[in-house]
Amino acid sequence: MRQERENLMSRSLQRITLSMAMLALACAAHAGDPPAHSMSTDSETVVIGEHVFDLSLRNGERQRVLYATPSNPKAIIVMLPGGAGDIGIERTGDVRHDDNFVVRTRNLWVARGYAVLIPDTVDGDNLRGLRSSPAYAALVGELVGFAHTKSSVPVFLLGTSQGSIAAMNGAAHLPAAQLAGVVLTESVSRQGGSHETVFQASPQDVRVPALVVANHDDRCAVAPPEDAPRIVAAMSHSAQARVLYVNGDTSQSSKACGSLTPHGYYGIEPMVVDRIADWMDAIVH
Repeated sequence: MRQERENLMSRSLQRITLSMAMLALACAAHAGDPPAHSMSTDSETVVIGEHVFDLSLRNGERQRVLYATPSNPKAIIVMLPGGAGDIGIERTGDVRHDDNFVVRTRNLWVARGYAVLIPDTVDGDNLRGLRSSPAYAALVGELVGFAHTKSSVPVFLLGTSQGSIAAMNGAAHLPAAQLAGVVLTESVSRQGGSHETVFQASPQDVRVPALVVANHDDRCAVAPPEDAPRIVAAMSHSAQARVLYVNGDTSQSSKACGSLTPHGYYGIEPMVVDRIADWMDAIVH
């Protein structure tokens, strides 16, 4: 297992190095920092096209986010990680826990012309059980508001696994004019350790286009792929809700709900990103 992990880390480093080189070339014409915004923040440029921001929230807390962007994004995706939500964004831009699908694929989204905004947790908090709450819906709203200050382009929400609860919650409570759409990937639809599901996040109040992505090969007990049509049906006020099924059974973990498994689209990341981006492209254009 240790050797497999070392091999995985070596391959990941190679991919990241290549992706960063491509991103640097693509963004070489982009000069200066992002435009000023109304929220109080501290920021630090980490690589070309990537910035770390510490946002001052309305409740007085500080929210750290990683923002990765091409020179002229067609839209911004607020990415909501799964698990406990603590990904460990450093001021340097390093991410201590970068296995999560929405974190490790950020360069793929940038290559498709999308900027991504990825939040950490506040003070390393565990978000399990909190993502369907009104307070977390308000936090998602602040993240979307910050995204709108970065560019005049449309903003999407995308959540994976436990993060799909947060994405559903945000989409249900934000004004429809603030969002272009919401994407839910490997959504938690059955009760588990967090004691909350997407069905507790007011799906009936979602009024924007919605895409529910499910891997036929996902074996995570709290996110069965056969529940995807039920999730779509629950978003009864979204006129453009649909299911996107994918296949991929490669795994680097014995944990069925782990990030490096079919639940996290391990081994099929480019295909999944492309198919979601195609759906977004149709909305943006």
